[in-house]
Amino acid sequence: MAALAGVFVWDEERIQEEELQRSIDEMKRLEEMTDVFQNSGVECHPPEPKSQIEGNEDSEGKEQPWEMVMDKKHFKLWRRPITGTHLYQYRVFGTYTDVTPRQFFNVQLDTEYRKKWDALVIKLEVIERDVISGSEVLHWVTHFPYPMYSRDYVYVRRYSVDQENNVMVLVSRAVEHPSVPESPEFVRVRSYESQMVIRPHKSFDENGFDYLLTYSDNPQTVFPRYCVSWMVSSGMPDFLEKLHMATLKAKNMEIKVKDYISAKPLEMSSEAKASAQASERKSEGSCGPARIEYA
Repeated sequence: MAALAGVFVWDEERIQEEELQRSIDEMKRLEEMTDVFQNSGVECHPPEPKSQIEGNEDSEGKEQPWEMVMDKKHFKLWRRPITGTHLYQYRVFGTYTDVTPRQFFNVQLDTEYRKKWDALVIKLEVIERDVISGSEVLHWVTHFPYPMYSRDYVYVRRYSVDQENNVMVLVSRAVEHPSVPESPEFVRVRSYESQMVIRPHKSFDENGFDYLLTYSDNPQTVFPRYCVSWMVSSGMPDFLEKLHMATLKAKNMEIKVKDYISAKPLEMSSEAKASAQASERKSEGSCGPARIEYA
């Protein structure tokens, strides 16, 4: 991990461009497949997400197929077992038509506003930022259902807004950080990954967008797999609806939310770009324990 000798090593832990791009590519694939079915006039469920190793039947540790858990008009939820564990990975493909992509994206990123609309949050703060990539390390403490202890997460996140291709992406994954050691008050969640891709129907500032959320974590519970699956399967739609309602509230009541799209420089200097590219090339090929693996 990156927390060596009390120093957080950004070269090992910053989220790379290719990690963001893999999430965007998966969103494109789902959109293309959905368009094929719609244009053919055939009534069909949206296609199941594709496994990285689909078509390679002899691969060791082959990823399991996706299973539909919830199928509503604007909300599709799949899950699949994570090979070698008792856990599931989850994926949501959904649509909102009454808020703008910019509003939804900003509310998701604004840590101060989340403390107001998410009653489960005990603590949520940015503890370090990387000026090269824009990655941030956060410490998040959240209530879990009684009688379980509260959980805490230390994770790195990076977001990107591609105005040319009309897409937004936010990627997060668990890391270790020397300034946030484990506390006996909470259970530390060490396995956590989340990727959210947002595709506007028109523009960032007009109502309507599709989103793709892929998520997994290990909450360190002693409950059977079906209990944990039920908690996540029911909790994810609930969280997304709370996020949606918080976005509506911010929009209708004109609550001030930080505009991350405008705040983040869209163009880096040539020197910063060269530094970032050199750093990312250095990290290519390394597959440390904290690196995200995509489906």
